[in-house]
Amino acid sequence: MSSAVQLIRATSLADAPYAYAATAPAGSRLIFLAGACPLNDDGTTAAPGDYAAQAARCVETLEEALHVAGATLTDVISTRVLVASSAQADLVTAWDVIHAAFGSHDAPSTLLGVTVLGYDHQLVEIEAIAAVAD
Repeated sequence: MSSAVQLIRATSLADAPYAYAATAPAGSRLIFLAGACPLNDDGTTAAPGDYAAQAARCVETLEEALHVAGATLTDVISTRVLVASSAQADLVTAWDVIHAAFGSHDAPSTLLGVTVLGYDHQLVEIEAIAAVAD
């Protein structure tokens, strides 16, 4: 099934590795996902100190939450990526993993460096909104 999400490019703006906007048709069911955290099944934080590995685990968590809600990554209409670092290189490391996971479905996204996240040793978190046709 094709996604209800339509990514919108803004050719009049700077080239970016994501769409500038996205829409879903009226009547779509919106899915608001809690921040996907890099937690192992036992609740411990995966890969302490490793931005890329934590980003990958966050993507796995996000994909499972989407699956349970009846959606996939291609149904994501926007994301917010939180990285516990003030170093731009750490943000880019996490972003590169997440961007690769989404492939050509480069939904609008915001990448933020934050002071701290909720779990011990947590470095990355992904918030998302998805839309599916009812």
